[in-house]
Amino acid sequence: MAVTFEGPLADRGAWRLENENCSVARAIDVVGTRSTMLVLREALYGTTRFDDFVRRTHSTDAIVAARLKLLTELGVLVKEPYREPGVRTRFEYHLTDRGRDLLPVVFGLMQWGNTHLQPDDGPFRLSDRVTGEPVTITASTPSGKVVDLDDLVITANGDWADQPEGSAEH
Repeated sequence: MAVTFEGPLADRGAWRLENENCSVARAIDVVGTRSTMLVLREALYGTTRFDDFVRRTHSTDAIVAARLKLLTELGVLVKEPYREPGVRTRFEYHLTDRGRDLLPVVFGLMQWGNTHLQPDDGPFRLSDRVTGEPVTITASTPSGKVVDLDDLVITANGDWADQPEGSAEH
């Protein structure tokens, strides 16, 4: 099955979502490259220094510099100066709240890859630090109820679906 559209969205032929208004398309435009996802992975793993991002992502200096610049401009990372004795000032990169909000995206991909692409469930597993219980990335309500795909509903946000078809909003 699939998610269900309700309300004015129930008639899928009556509306059209252009990519510039689609949150999925817009997010992919920002974080959809392999190198960006690997930089995000490393930031979530605690990597903060440029040379470590280069080494751990197996990317070039130019690619990592471009991704760090993009993610900093978008407010996903914040750039903070540091200086080791006898060396020029350099920068570390730390996740912002906006960056931490990408945790389910990155670890959801890891979980999917572990399940469907890796032998023996992949090299890493997520666990709760306190209980040791495995952690899974799922769709859930604020109360913690896990919601299956068949039980998900998409509704219009605000008056979006009330715009006439063909307008800039559709």
